[in-house]
Amino acid sequence: MWSTAITRMTLLASVTVGGIGTALAQEACTTYSVQEGDTLGAIANAAYGTYDYQQIFNANRDIIAASPSALAPGTQLILPCLDGRLRPDAELNAITERETRRFEENRTTTGEYAPPIRLVAGDGWFPFTDTRLKDGGVLTRLGLVAFTRGGNDRDTRLHWVDDWGSHLDVLLPSHAFDLSIGWDGIDCSKLDLLSADMVRRCTEVVLSDPVYEVVYGLYSLPENPFGEVRSFDGLVGARLCRPEGWATADLEVEGLAPPAVTYVQPKDADGCVKALIEGEADVMSIEVESAVDSIERADVVEQVVQNPYLIKIASLHFATHATNKRGLEAVEMLNRGLAEMRETGEWYDIVASTLAEANSIPQ
Repeated sequence: MWSTAITRMTLLASVTVGGIGTALAQEACTTYSVQEGDTLGAIANAAYGTYDYQQIFNANRDIIAASPSALAPGTQLILPCLDGRLRPDAELNAITERETRRFEENRTTTGEYAPPIRLVAGDGWFPFTDTRLKDGGVLTRLGLVAFTRGGNDRDTRLHWVDDWGSHLDVLLPSHAFDLSIGWDGIDCSKLDLLSADMVRRCTEVVLSDPVYEVVYGLYSLPENPFGEVRSFDGLVGARLCRPEGWATADLEVEGLAPPAVTYVQPKDADGCVKALIEGEADVMSIEVESAVDSIERADVVEQVVQNPYLIKIASLHFATHATNKRGLEAVEMLNRGLAEMRETGEWYDIVASTLAEANSIPQ
């Protein structure tokens, strides 16, 4: 469910583009034609001096999300500028400032009172929900702006409750809040393969359209026999680490539910790294930004490797309870706003500028 630290992603050389290899020389603020043997990590390293390819993914999400592990040679990728701009003559926040002025000029009040939309997030999920960043991070800022787009004029109030488990278990079912920020999308077409908890999320929780996409990877110690499996069924028998509260549906639909595998579920990604190092888990299956942050913080970069063959794109959503009428209305408003932001380019403007801010904060 959660992810952290979009900076310093030195482990992300595994998304293959026709195989594993080294990208030819390229530069930021240009368009690059994918070559045979390229990897997204190698392309990012050549353009930016780092294997952090999240900004390349954000700028080319429609292309990469369609085929994340096998982009065809000749595919044209936008390589954003170092600060996230798509072109050197562009300005971050320019689109958002224009759209904000347009909204304020066109906003009308009916005189009828409508309760504000109540949002809840957990702090410290850097850079997505974190009080150190403008409007509380990437996801919160996207949501707050979306509620002022798409013809919406409802006020919103953002609250912080760091007990993430309580969001779905208590706060949404009780209607204490209308929407909770930042939950993985679940393939609910395969309910027979899902655990009871994931089925409950399918039947009791309603998700917004995707707000953001992240990449999930597999990590292990170099000598672990599960480290370089080429198919998910090769993980049968493994001890898989994924933090408590994170969705496991993406693994369950691959047949990786107990007893086929054993789940190790510590509190957070740091706990998964510790489980790997101490031999309590064979594979850590988490979102790559969280993985890199935790691996670097534990100072075990040289001891942990990422599987170069198996990755997945996961979408992050806002969630409401199926019985909350106001929450369902809020999801519709959010979706309208997000659609408009995608069309105008404001979505990328907000993401790029917030990540640029995040990269300036020491971790």
